[in-house]
Amino acid sequence: MLTMIGVGPFITIPLLLESMHGPQAMLGWVLGALVAVCDGLVWAELGAALPEAGGPYRYLLEAYGPHGPGRLLSFLFLWQYVALTPFVLASGAVGFSQYSSYLWPAMNGFQGKVVAMMVCLAACALIYRGIQSIGRLSVTIWVIVMIAVLWIIVDGLGHAQLKLITDVPPGAFHLDRGFWTGLGAATLYAMYDYGGYNTVCLLGGEVAEPAKVIPRSIVASILAVASIYLVVNFTIVGVVPWQQAMHSKYIASDFIAVLHGPRVAAVMTGLILVTAFASVYAGMLGSSRVPYAAAADGHFFRPFARLHPTEYFPTFAVLFTGITSAAACLIELDALIKTMTVIQTMIQSLALVVAVPMLRRTRPDIARPFRMWLYPLPIIVAFAGWSYIIVTSGAAYIFSGFGLLVAGIAAYLWRARHRAEWPWERVAAI
Repeated sequence: MLTMIGVGPFITIPLLLESMHGPQAMLGWVLGALVAVCDGLVWAELGAALPEAGGPYRYLLEAYGPHGPGRLLSFLFLWQYVALTPFVLASGAVGFSQYSSYLWPAMNGFQGKVVAMMVCLAACALIYRGIQSIGRLSVTIWVIVMIAVLWIIVDGLGHAQLKLITDVPPGAFHLDRGFWTGLGAATLYAMYDYGGYNTVCLLGGEVAEPAKVIPRSIVASILAVASIYLVVNFTIVGVVPWQQAMHSKYIASDFIAVLHGPRVAAVMTGLILVTAFASVYAGMLGSSRVPYAAAADGHFFRPFARLHPTEYFPTFAVLFTGITSAAACLIELDALIKTMTVIQTMIQSLALVVAVPMLRRTRPDIARPFRMWLYPLPIIVAFAGWSYIIVTSGAAYIFSGFGLLVAGIAAYLWRARHRAEWPWERVAAI
């Protein structure tokens, strides 16, 4: 839940409202919740069946064949994961920078980017250590995050006006191309905010009773966070008119300022800054372990397998993630979110959705302590939802996805040839 909530809704509400120019954009939260639940059931079945560190790359390896296309697909997952993780972390850091400007109104664009970069480097320094102290710090940060969220919910429910929530512009529900494109963009932002329900799968090898804990944690966190998001969004729009909210860089601060004035809003801003930092910190912690696990198994580039000699954490992976995420802070927030969501969907999400029926067919010997409900309906809904997000995202982001995909295939073939792995191992055998 810490990874899911983060700073996401506090920076995407304006983007979501702007995508459809009105509160009808909240439909994106509902559609996103449906896709998240169905996709979460995919992760729940795979995570319970294969509870190992590294998660998705192992799922793809087993589902598509460890001596066949699974090699390529698992590598492509790692390829896009390493390429896009800096975008995910940078979006949280840019959110931190935007809220900082509420307390520092004179901040210019360059200074804002420097602040965002420093957030990434500070998070990197914090996780450059053993995991024991990090666990305790995570709990403290989670409490602060929930204080901010509950403050907005309680305050908002007491002051929200129905007329603002239902202030829909004329023609808002005309089912033309603009409506479907706008809804696709709103759903994209929602999925960015819901992202993180699969975090437990990245640490599957360290989870006690994974057959029970992984499915329960995924489903429970999606339902809980979806409920929180819907209430937070409707209460904010019920206090701050959407015409004003969609241009805000610090919507939570503006929300409190409307109700209690700028001084109290500064307190909320401080909580959001902690929340933003927490999203970067938690994301960097989990994401640095994935390429390490793959490299340690010989399935990714060797430097990512380096461990600290005494603390035993992945040194190169942590430093690489921290430095590249700092560099990604030079990109604008909207482009960060759209680029990483679309490319991740194209290379990872669609392949993982199909991995469930593939694994059932190719590996019937693997125990499945959790089987998704209403199979195969969740697979169909998740695949359709992800495809809709891609199609409505825009040509530039789709071409970027194809570009990274082609580059990843080329990198895999180059590496596989030197290691005599699939498909070159067949040639060597002949």
